[in-house]
Amino acid sequence: MVAGAGVIVYRNGAEVYADFFGVRSLKKNKPVTRATRFRAASVSKLFTIFTIMQLVERGRINLDADAGEYLGFKTGASVRDLASHTSGLRDGKIYSIPPNFSVEEFFKPDGKFFENGAHFGDRNFCYSNLNYGLLGTIIEAVTGERFDIYQRENILSQLDIRADYVVGNLGAGEFENLGAVYLNGKATDEFDVQPKRDTVALQNPYAENFNGVCSLKNYRAGTNATIFSPQGGLRISFEELTHALEMLMGGGKFRGRQILSAESVAEIFKSHWIYDGANGDTCGGEMLNYGLGSYVIDGGFAGHAGEAFGMLSGIFFKGTSGFVYMMNGEDFALENALRNFARGLAE
Repeated sequence: MVAGAGVIVYRNGAEVYADFFGVRSLKKNKPVTRATRFRAASVSKLFTIFTIMQLVERGRINLDADAGEYLGFKTGASVRDLASHTSGLRDGKIYSIPPNFSVEEFFKPDGKFFENGAHFGDRNFCYSNLNYGLLGTIIEAVTGERFDIYQRENILSQLDIRADYVVGNLGAGEFENLGAVYLNGKATDEFDVQPKRDTVALQNPYAENFNGVCSLKNYRAGTNATIFSPQGGLRISFEELTHALEMLMGGGKFRGRQILSAESVAEIFKSHWIYDGANGDTCGGEMLNYGLGSYVIDGGFAGHAGEAFGMLSGIFFKGTSGFVYMMNGEDFALENALRNFARGLAE
């Protein structure tokens, strides 16, 4: 069931099409508009990479350094490996853990979340959300700030985006525009009342019994950013996604502000892994290459799609043309049709 959807298309640097369908929430029965925000799923990974690359530019992070240099324990993978899903890490059943635990618990044989080694495999490409939980933790470790706060102040605000990973910290207007997500007819991301500030919910789709609301009151930055879901937890609007799209089409510049260097944008979209028929899992043929939080689809459009808890989303561009879309129910045939339609208008 898809309650609502929307798409915005740019061609030659200008918006040429926008349309929105259905309702953002069956309970609220209000229409989807360009201001409607959803939990954007893995489109969020790009924003985590924007933050990483900004810190690379500032000399705070080295992509080829061992991630353990920042995390304080051995990982055997570089920051680049994490960002390109070639780290050898796997999700297991649990990859979002309470704030009072360290991400080191995934790595120690006697760790609370070691899961008998379920988080480890070969170094072939394997899409793993845990990689981005670690990247978020690295951002915290080098800045001394919480992942959500640092990204909000250094990336989102510079893009005139009021999105957030913590629903309770959204402004009143932003929360009012937050829609629900549906999977198999059941709401999976829905809020009747705004949660308390600085509280977050664990999100583990493979372990539904390991979820719950946690307070961030005593959280220590640099220990466990998985709680913020850097891989998929950003609640963002259609309009705000176009701000990121404009930045990418502008070589890192958004409305006169240089958010990232052109070199950083090129590094993000360079293929760090290419499928050769046997060197990784292509996620059903969706990913035949991967950069840093990005990949290229048919037609040469680069970006990232999202799929989680019923949500389907995407942001893709080629040169100065591109498109964004979100739909709050899982229908892959409809997503494919919407993506192809948008790509056709952008070309």
